[in-house]
Amino acid sequence: MISETRKPLRADAARNAEKIVRAAREVYAEQGPEAPLDEIARQAGVGIATLFRRFPDKGTLLREVMDQQFREQVLPVVERAMADEDPRRGLTLVLEAALSSAAGDYNVLTAARAAGVLTAETGDQFFVALERLVERGRQAGVVRDDLVPDDLRRIMAMLVSVLWTMDPDEDGWKRYVTLILDGLSPAAATPLPHPAPALRRRTP
Repeated sequence: MISETRKPLRADAARNAEKIVRAAREVYAEQGPEAPLDEIARQAGVGIATLFRRFPDKGTLLREVMDQQFREQVLPVVERAMADEDPRRGLTLVLEAALSSAAGDYNVLTAARAAGVLTAETGDQFFVALERLVERGRQAGVVRDDLVPDDLRRIMAMLVSVLWTMDPDEDGWKRYVTLILDGLSPAAATPLPHPAPALRRRTP
């Protein structure tokens, strides 16, 4: 879910990059988060040198894999949610899509965590969309007024952390999505005791 500005690739290079990313998702799913890059290259039908030309390290490849997951599994749900006339339902759909994607590609998420790819900046594109959905909910009176953007990043971090505590093949994370959404409701909200602390950014 990390977006960067890159120069357009030649057609053959773009095809190779796509094959590598698809192969990475398959190999991580089959072999776990420690899957070797040479196995990913083999399954993609390219040499390891070709893989490293496009993805100079494991973290770069994992970022692209997560970008692809977001584009295919979460972004379409975001677009539907923005068109949904019920802001809470739209927000629910997006949170569930994000957690379902993370749980479905648990090994990728675990590898990204181990590689230090999951930083405060991870998922900027997702959080821009999430902030718009929350603002719709705020205007409709179904999301509390004192929620700030940094709160959303921490809330998602809390929800994702649930996956480390359970079998990723189960959908028990839905329990915590519901708990969080109830906490975002203004109906029984109490004043928050402290301003949101600044996000700690990881330096290279």
